[in-house]
Amino acid sequence: MTMKNEPPVLIAGAGIGGLTAALSLLRRGFTVEVYEQASELREVGAGVLISPNGMRVLSNLGVADRVLALAAHPVRREIRLWNTGQAWPLLELNTVAISVYGQPFAWLYRPDLLDVLARAVTGIAPDAIRLARKVSGCSQTDEGATLQFTDGGSARGAAVVGADGIHSVIRTSLHGSDNPEFTGFIAWRGVIPFTSLPSRFGDGVAKTWVGPNGHVVEYPVRRDELLNFAGVVERADWRTESWSTIGSREQMEADFQGWHDDVQIMVRAVPQPHIWALTIRRPLPRWSDGCITLLGDACHPTLPFLGQGATMSIEDGLILARALEAYGPDVAHGFSAYEAVRKERTSRLVDGAADNAKRVTNPILAEPVGAKAYLDREYAELRMSERFDWIYKYDATSVEV
Repeated sequence: MTMKNEPPVLIAGAGIGGLTAALSLLRRGFTVEVYEQASELREVGAGVLISPNGMRVLSNLGVADRVLALAAHPVRREIRLWNTGQAWPLLELNTVAISVYGQPFAWLYRPDLLDVLARAVTGIAPDAIRLARKVSGCSQTDEGATLQFTDGGSARGAAVVGADGIHSVIRTSLHGSDNPEFTGFIAWRGVIPFTSLPSRFGDGVAKTWVGPNGHVVEYPVRRDELLNFAGVVERADWRTESWSTIGSREQMEADFQGWHDDVQIMVRAVPQPHIWALTIRRPLPRWSDGCITLLGDACHPTLPFLGQGATMSIEDGLILARALEAYGPDVAHGFSAYEAVRKERTSRLVDGAADNAKRVTNPILAEPVGAKAYLDREYAELRMSERFDWIYKYDATSVEV
């Protein structure tokens, strides 16, 4: 294959966004090197929803069939009231999704998605992913960009893409330290084997339990072998922002006292609960500086209330590659075009996630009559279309760059 650039595009971070960008670039003939601090490619075990806008990208990249083969495919989504279990069905069946949006939803175990992307990258460029290389900073000259590593080494390339997550070293190199603001919410999560749960949990329904001071999301992943649990509650005494922190089971059970029996069962069945503080960051004035740019959580971290965090990174990866392809050797122009295309949409999604937090956690949900009226209104079909159609119909494969 004739490569479009030597030296390569350097990507810091081999998460979902970084690997999507790498695959998108490789399929367009670019040379790519991906640097990952971990000694093996892995994701902390958790679920992830890829909505039709994300599946459109994965289809374009030739990996949709492999993703769908590993996914779970719930028959519907439901909103449920936190204490009574009363249900409000949402019209997001995959048959409806395909007819309306042209693509299905995929409910995945994050490590499975990461493995599909990594295999696709190394299938094109076997040595593209470099493990156990922790980035310490970056710099640039008129000739290109350099990544520095904590072991004293460095790598030079035509460009640097910071896909290194919410604690991005590349973002810090460009903008200095950020000051995340605590939201007052903490999140619990875990993955439960279905064999540890009563059979009724295998009903093929993805559920969001909404309450006055928290909410819970449950859905199947890995071909219905595992149930993903994520619960958010108001708490001011935990400020650690890390997905990998193991929490106390006693604390977790205390946070969901009074919730429906099914929620209590899931809480007790989580093999190893993890806890993290939910924070927000102010929008960056810019993502790109010359031949260095940011992608995914490094530039637009979002609260987990809209199901678009991973999908935003997937969209970013494809559009970044399309922009570099469109503007040839002018990397700065390509990155500027990528940022221009993505900034408004991602900002709207970040704001939408913050707004949705108020919808799924609201004091009015404490009282049954008020709760019913509220949920009848907020989850009516027209309201749902207004909130989600613009998200799911977006086509990163054809939007003008």
